[in-house]
Amino acid sequence: MTDLVRAPAPVVMGVLNVTPDSFSDGGRYADVDAAIGHGVRLRDDGAQLVDVGGESTRPGADRIDAETEAARVLPVIRELAGAGVAVSIDTSRARVAEAALAAGAVVVNDVSGGLADSDMARVVRDAGCPWVLMHWRGHSRGMRDLATYADVVADVRTELAQRVDEALRAGVAAEKIVLDPGLGFAKTATHNWQLTARLPELLDLGYPLLFGASRKSYLGALLAGPDGRARPTGEREAATVATSLLAVAAGAWGVRVHDVRATADALAVWRASGSPRLLATADVGSAPARAHGQGER
Repeated sequence: MTDLVRAPAPVVMGVLNVTPDSFSDGGRYADVDAAIGHGVRLRDDGAQLVDVGGESTRPGADRIDAETEAARVLPVIRELAGAGVAVSIDTSRARVAEAALAAGAVVVNDVSGGLADSDMARVVRDAGCPWVLMHWRGHSRGMRDLATYADVVADVRTELAQRVDEALRAGVAAEKIVLDPGLGFAKTATHNWQLTARLPELLDLGYPLLFGASRKSYLGALLAGPDGRARPTGEREAATVATSLLAVAAGAWGVRVHDVRATADALAVWRASGSPRLLATADVGSAPARAHGQGER
């Protein structure tokens, strides 16, 4: 399993929402059997990781309690892990992450970057597993009000560096850290496009970068019809593939997507093209060129 989470870039992370209210596929995989079946399909379609989440983080979503979140994800994680699927747990709660790791998850994907639960760093440190730290400013209910930046790329870079510093101080190994710019989380469409265009400025932090644009509302707005209505979530796949390829070409370690096959196919073509941007060494297990401890800032 370690080899899977340290796979050479680009890594495809497939989204598995076991929720009734996620923005794209809420309710489709709330049934345990349906979720397990879809998780296996994602793996078979080319996902190196299947990201299981039990709490919606769409804009405006209300929080659920930890017991409900755990009840949704743990049976699915156990079965997928038992079937040889590499699973990441999409949660901002340390209790849920700890239980998920015990059930067989191998990565913690924390949308709060450790801010929502101060105990998350301990859980990750003790487990010795990779930790995805996403840029985050607050929970879904109020995050629209937090989308104010002097320079979104510079500010996100600074705030991610702060999250790295905190993780390192807590004893998390530098080679276990992955960063995510958090597209759509306290970000406007303009912010998302700026982050995409200037991705190398975030890569300069020296850590693998996960990019997640899949089916998000800013893609729907870009593809709006003549009547001004946004493209429905299920019809944003070509745009998702395009943004994922742009990110990988810029140096992203991985992409988080709902339709794994479409992205995996596009990446196969990209690899076959012999692109000079193909990174053979950008992986979770590579120690960053520079760890942003207090002495370097």
